[in-house]
Amino acid sequence: MRLYIAEKPSMARELAACLKNPVPRNGYIQTDAGIVTWLFGHVLEQVEPAAYDPKYKFWRTEDLPIVPKVWQLQVRPDAAKQFDVVKNLIAKADEIVHAGDPDREGQLLVDEVLDFLGNTKPVKRILLNALDAESILRANENLRDNAEFFNLKQSALARSRADWLIGMNLSRAYTLAARRHGHDLTLPIGRVKTPTLALVVRREREIKNFKPVDFFTIRATFVHANGEFTATFKPSKKMLKQKAFDAEGRLISKEFAEELIAKFSTAPIDGKISSYKTTEKKESPPLPFSLSTLQIAAGKAFGYSPQQVLDAAQKLYEMKLTTYPRSDCEFLPTNQFKDALAILSHLTNSTDETLKKLAANSNAAIKSRAWDDKKISAHHAIIPTRKKLSQALPAVEFNIYNLIAKNYAVQFHQLHIYDETVIVVDYKGEKFRVSGKVVKQLGWREFYSAPKTAAKNPKSKPRDEDESETPLPQMKAGDTVTHKKSELKKGVTKPPPPFTAASLVQGMKDIHKYVKNPDAQKQLKDVYGIGTEATRAAIIDDLIQREFLTVGKKKILQPTEYAYLLIDALPDEMTYPDATAIWEDKLHSMSDGDGTLENFLDGQVDFTRELVNAATTANFSVPEGSFKCPTCGSVMVKRRGKNGEFWGCKSFPRCRTTFDDKDGKPDFDGKKFLSSPKFNTPDDFNPADFEQIISSADFD
Repeated sequence: MRLYIAEKPSMARELAACLKNPVPRNGYIQTDAGIVTWLFGHVLEQVEPAAYDPKYKFWRTEDLPIVPKVWQLQVRPDAAKQFDVVKNLIAKADEIVHAGDPDREGQLLVDEVLDFLGNTKPVKRILLNALDAESILRANENLRDNAEFFNLKQSALARSRADWLIGMNLSRAYTLAARRHGHDLTLPIGRVKTPTLALVVRREREIKNFKPVDFFTIRATFVHANGEFTATFKPSKKMLKQKAFDAEGRLISKEFAEELIAKFSTAPIDGKISSYKTTEKKESPPLPFSLSTLQIAAGKAFGYSPQQVLDAAQKLYEMKLTTYPRSDCEFLPTNQFKDALAILSHLTNSTDETLKKLAANSNAAIKSRAWDDKKISAHHAIIPTRKKLSQALPAVEFNIYNLIAKNYAVQFHQLHIYDETVIVVDYKGEKFRVSGKVVKQLGWREFYSAPKTAAKNPKSKPRDEDESETPLPQMKAGDTVTHKKSELKKGVTKPPPPFTAASLVQGMKDIHKYVKNPDAQKQLKDVYGIGTEATRAAIIDDLIQREFLTVGKKKILQPTEYAYLLIDALPDEMTYPDATAIWEDKLHSMSDGDGTLENFLDGQVDFTRELVNAATTANFSVPEGSFKCPTCGSVMVKRRGKNGEFWGCKSFPRCRTTFDDKDGKPDFDGKKFLSSPKFNTPDDFNPADFEQIISSADFD
């Protein structure tokens, strides 16, 4: 018997429908080609620390870090019934087909069940990138050996265990540290979640502390025999070292700018064209969407949150209208090129006029740079399927479908081709630059404006464009020009824009722009960012639900008091994304067979131990009205001992400072006791005392 194990019931139903004569049973579907059963995502979960040792039920600094010697999983209580169905079917099967989603987590959630049950039956892998019948049948005809995806499973396992190590240990360590400073709250810390929160905190402080600065641009008009043009002054590297320029290369001294204007306006006024270069530029259409680029584009176009976009894309996938939504890939396999004619034909009937025109003017014979088998792994970019959209969709799903369809249809249009001319003028020992464009082939831009998904570097300086608004006259290097006039244009620096959920997804994806170590920027430029396509939206939503972020006007994310408290107390190693981004890169490398689970986790254990130790000196603020221990900085708490009331340090037994009580306050002016027999309670607490309990599912 062949047994298919799908990731979720909806996928199981679609798969079974293509395997002929499906008959629903209790927890599975009987078909002519075998039995199809399903999971509910991860039916197994990592156990809580107390399962390794009952003492871990209480949170104590001296027990940290908690590092399992043998990692344990347990069946989720709400999935126990279906787990038993799957277990019994595996026992009866001759062959198993792994039908998890075609990504890292999809690989793990079926594999972990097989490993948990000690399966020795042969296992095949079906990669379902789309749920229309033709795609499913095609995938079923091309089953692969599940062993080929061992490295992908190891990568997912490494991610899961690293999240547990950091989340469980650092949440306990810094929650205990916060309590010692008088804050009765739980601080969930995550490998990805915390540096993501720190991005918003730092950006908000950057905006609040921003002081606008005036800067100046000099534009000079030159006369050539064939006409006049205006070019922008470009200071030399030597000049940029003067105090008249800031660190970003902006001219900030009006006095110096006016001196330059005077210099440029006095005789002699002859200049020379030092460089005149015309280069043909070919611009490809935008690539089809990955989930992140779709979330960013939809956020900018419609104001949708990343979770809204993911939910809509998931519904479209389940309706068989689009392909797998949690893709991190923007390329397409060449074996699907033959579907183009049918898909484009359907899109010409769209009620969206832009999409209709784009599809109607497409050429299914054109093969863009998106078709590249070398850049395809388990899944490909999100595109429409061969199924025709023949029903009305809710507004969000309709808009998301159209975005996906447009970025597919534009692949079948000609390149946008233009000549770019760059002119450099030498005048009075200084250089001026201007560029201009002449369109030779409008191509895809005739029918489509590409969605803007690229993030602007917040550190980039504001500057005028060098591009000329009017056609440039014909000339050549060595030609003479004369200076007609120079004008001073004043600008004002602007603060970086606040994060929205969509731009925060972009920040997580382009994380190299936010690392602390500039040397790491180049290394991390080509990494996949922090988080995954499937988890970024959930991470942002969780920060909002836990009241670390609020959503204000225009969807702007605002940090709360708790966010500042947490980020200020944590060491840079946890709040800057450098380490997390490098780990994500290693996880992706592990998927390709580079690196081992054991080596990766060894590094995570060392990192966790280092940050647990740092928690003992964490710099938490003390709540207003509290009394700070003069020895260690923790708060003093009122206790009742054998000899009456006194004040003891919250960090006991590490700090044994105590004071007598005087009128309800510590008698700081009286005698200080460094070791008192009055009080002997360990520094621990039962997390059940808190309204919010941390579980292993809280961390990413």
